[in-house]
Amino acid sequence: MRAMPIRLRLTLAFAVAMAVVLAGVGLLVYHRVGNELIASVDQTLRAQLVEAEANAGREGHLVDQDAAGGTTLAQLLGSNGKVATSQPAGLAPLLSPHEAARAARGPVLLTTHVAGRHGEWRVLARRVATPGGSVVALARPLSARAESLDHLRHELVLILPLALLASSLAGYLLAAGALRPVEAMRRRAAAVTAAQPGRLPVPSARDEISRLAVTLNDMLARLQAAFDHERRFVADASHELRTPLALLQTELELALRRPRSREELEDALRSAADETQRLVRLAEDLLLIARADQGPLPIRTEPVAAAEILAVVAGRFATKAESLGRELRVVPAQAVLDADPLRLEQALGNLVSNALEYGEGAVELSAVVSEDGVELHVRDEGRGFPQAFRERAFDRFSRADEARSHGGSGLGLSIVDLIARAHGGTAGLHNRDEGGADVWLAVPLARGSGMRAPEPSGAGARG
Repeated sequence: MRAMPIRLRLTLAFAVAMAVVLAGVGLLVYHRVGNELIASVDQTLRAQLVEAEANAGREGHLVDQDAAGGTTLAQLLGSNGKVATSQPAGLAPLLSPHEAARAARGPVLLTTHVAGRHGEWRVLARRVATPGGSVVALARPLSARAESLDHLRHELVLILPLALLASSLAGYLLAAGALRPVEAMRRRAAAVTAAQPGRLPVPSARDEISRLAVTLNDMLARLQAAFDHERRFVADASHELRTPLALLQTELELALRRPRSREELEDALRSAADETQRLVRLAEDLLLIARADQGPLPIRTEPVAAAEILAVVAGRFATKAESLGRELRVVPAQAVLDADPLRLEQALGNLVSNALEYGEGAVELSAVVSEDGVELHVRDEGRGFPQAFRERAFDRFSRADEARSHGGSGLGLSIVDLIARAHGGTAGLHNRDEGGADVWLAVPLARGSGMRAPEPSGAGARG
């Protein structure tokens, strides 16, 4: 049954239901016609009984044979069942003594067999006002009724199966028509691949199948977007890995091409170590993003002072800032955050690294209390971000090459955004009115903390 196509299962269920309905209708019609025919016979008997009662004390026929069509039997009986008058003569008693006694007390209507006569007869008997309490009994044959019911039964046996066959065929065509859009969707879905994306046809009728097609198309659109995103991610990751690997290979090949001095070998190894470190950082960034794609980024929140986070990050980059001749300062802060300190250090480290590598002038770290929590800001005094880049700054592998001359992996800001969202916060950036870029991430305040960060000059401006 499960292997049977849906249209056949629907047709079979429809046929069974129709068979039950048609059988019920046939039985109802059969019994209704039979009751109507016997009611017609009873009505004739009642009319003739009035005539028979009027003729009971007279000589002659009890009922008019011409008016009755010659089929009505009539008798005048005593209350003991003894026949006094019979029409036609010699007719066996229509009532038994017991039935005659019942008729003497009240009307009797019954279906019975008459001796010497074929088939069933309908008998109506009632007492008449004559000396001795005689009973008049009339009988009419039910052969015409039986013949009519026999014809009706033959017609029903012929018509009902034809009606069932026609309705089953109509049900099959209806099911096939209703499932035709599903079959069209199935054929189109079978042709959909990652290499050849497509959409399912949507039926014009606004029914459940149409809504299903729209839902499946939305799902295909999401899947296609995910495939495209994955394809771009793999392509961009491959491109980013290719550059340091090529440089590393070049350094090693040059070092092995001819004998080198100790200083040259140290330079080659130092350059190879730098490229290896770049590969390690890139691999870690890619692993973090891949983990975030599989679900929420795991974090371990705890109360942590904003001043401590800012100081740790500033200390990590102090040597690099000094080598570049750049000032790295921290604005005092007293806010307490509810955050993962390791993830915050990673995010702020990306922002400070970008500011030192791409920005100019002093780099400032600060914490600004806002309505949504605490914003951890990193500001520089460079040329800022171009407008076109600001709209896609937190996308993966995006770079502001036209504004900043050096090329990175383009993953730093996207990781900052992932860490901010993992904390239930946001990340943002803007260009400062006085020049330079301001990038921040917002994280929640620690519960029960009443501390607030001092508002530094120009803090929180959104330009």
